[in-house]
Amino acid sequence: MKKYILIAATVIVTCTSCNDDEFLNRDPRNILIDNQVFNDPAIVLSVVADLYARYPEYQQINGNVHDHANFNEAFSSQDYGRHGNQDFGYGDWGWWNYGFVRELNLFLEKIAIANQLDEGVRSRFEAEVKWLRASVYFDAVKRVGGVPLILQTLEYDFSGDPSYLRVSRAKEHEIYDFILQEMDAILPALPANAEIKDRATKGLAIALKSRAALYAGSIAKHGVRTPEVSLPGGEVGIPASMANGYYTTSLEASLQLLSGEMGNYHLYMKNPDSLSANFASLFIDKNQNPEAIFVNDFRLRSGKINHWTLENQPRSMSEDGVNGGRVNPSLNFVQSFELLGNNSFSPFPIRDASGNFIVYDDQLDIFRGRDARLYATVMLPGSTYRGSNDKVDIWAGLFRPQNGEIISADQPGVVQTVDGTDKQVVGFDGPINGFNFTAQTGFLIRKYIDPTPGAGQIGTQSDVWYIRFRIGEIVLNAAEAAFELGDLGLAAQHLNEIRQRAGFTTDLSAGDITFDRIVHERRMELAFEGHELWDMKRWRIAHLILDGQNMDANSLVQNIGVATKRKTQVYGLWPYKIHSPGSPDHNKWIYNIVQPNRVTNSDRFRIGNYYSFINDEIRNRNPLIVINPNQ
Repeated sequence: MKKYILIAATVIVTCTSCNDDEFLNRDPRNILIDNQVFNDPAIVLSVVADLYARYPEYQQINGNVHDHANFNEAFSSQDYGRHGNQDFGYGDWGWWNYGFVRELNLFLEKIAIANQLDEGVRSRFEAEVKWLRASVYFDAVKRVGGVPLILQTLEYDFSGDPSYLRVSRAKEHEIYDFILQEMDAILPALPANAEIKDRATKGLAIALKSRAALYAGSIAKHGVRTPEVSLPGGEVGIPASMANGYYTTSLEASLQLLSGEMGNYHLYMKNPDSLSANFASLFIDKNQNPEAIFVNDFRLRSGKINHWTLENQPRSMSEDGVNGGRVNPSLNFVQSFELLGNNSFSPFPIRDASGNFIVYDDQLDIFRGRDARLYATVMLPGSTYRGSNDKVDIWAGLFRPQNGEIISADQPGVVQTVDGTDKQVVGFDGPINGFNFTAQTGFLIRKYIDPTPGAGQIGTQSDVWYIRFRIGEIVLNAAEAAFELGDLGLAAQHLNEIRQRAGFTTDLSAGDITFDRIVHERRMELAFEGHELWDMKRWRIAHLILDGQNMDANSLVQNIGVATKRKTQVYGLWPYKIHSPGSPDHNKWIYNIVQPNRVTNSDRFRIGNYYSFINDEIRNRNPLIVINPNQ
């Protein structure tokens, strides 16, 4: 019997009378049989490209943008539901996509017998799909823990008894071990070419090994924080005795990649004269970018576009006049960028010792002297967007210092008569409580925003890529693994590499390296890149950070830089323009801490959220699947 792979829409032809055997038995033109697919490198590549397109990820730039506000690093100026909820659902971040696993296994079985392909070509395709399969299992294990490890297609015999197809969940560490072993196995067949960004390479295999081993080591080491997050069969939880082995594997993989042995990867530093512009360019520069290892690429000509810029551009400069401002970084996050002069954490000064507002000549003055990544990650009030004169218009109203009166409006950019003169009383980008697509925290997102004309238009949009793996993360992986293995000097060396690019001139010493420092540096470097949830989970600190307790402005500005600092609610920092004609402070600026009024609850990450719920339907079909703990 011939087997076919469908590559085009099926054409249905109705024949009322047809006795032509030759016609009925000829090969169809809209599908290809296995021999036609798996012996033609161009067609195999198209199949592999389709598999890459289904790579799993969370908090990406082309999905639900409000996912970036789920853990209060930002406020969603589009979907306020997250900010009114308390508990995360047990099924959040779940996974059970064995349909995709089957397709990957089927591909591997078929290409293994593709005898007309050049052996090097065949081996590379096979290695790429094995990399994808390992990535799918990594996505599964970080979400639900140990899952059934199925490495071949399973076929039902239609006997009426499917029980022989049931597979138990593997131990959590067995999934990680599989991933690490698979990366070693496929390495010889992959190219060591740092110019390849959207397919598996030796560098990408080592990058996944670095990340996966670090995750496994963290769960083993920090699982002592939550001993109840385990199962007796090992499907959830990794023995503490395995931690150092995983950390060692992660460190070795990280150093191997950083050595250049796997390709010429290194930290992006094309613009050393402006470190904030340099860091911003890292995410949008597709021309020989040495930091990117693996990306989800977008190309306007092929119709594959991303809508991050459309949805997050400043509303005041929106190219379609409507869209923008959906992700508003929180003050919780923005205040965490250190002062460069002394490597210190400090809240933004808004009042003096007497309790009076501090007056700033320029909106940006309050933010000066900070980590260069701040200006590259966040659009601050008064900062520019495309050109030097294109300033975002973020301010909440006019402030009368004589009586403390605030004059504002409920629509962006409104002009009112004030003291007999028509004056704009609120920014075109807000902040305005409850007004969609304005900067309701006082901030807008900059990371991944495309300044190219047309990138914010519905009909055009952007082809900026999304970086899934980059060398910056690998440097931080090396620092963390070295720290956990007790090599504080090596940890400091790698943290300082990252910090020097961010403008720090005073290096951290070995004695400065703590768990808080490790957590902080990842938070600043990798913000809005999809690491936040998984880092909190593997360190077993999510239930401490998101403990369901309310916050206030006083607690907000304390203990900045502490890994377990509470982050249950979003706060903002709103600028106001001083209205005091005749005063030297007229048209200058003050700031105040504000909580957006759509923040009506405090988030709680329950112990049962560390591993997502495996639903009843799955467990009913396969009674061997045990439920995750505390649910």
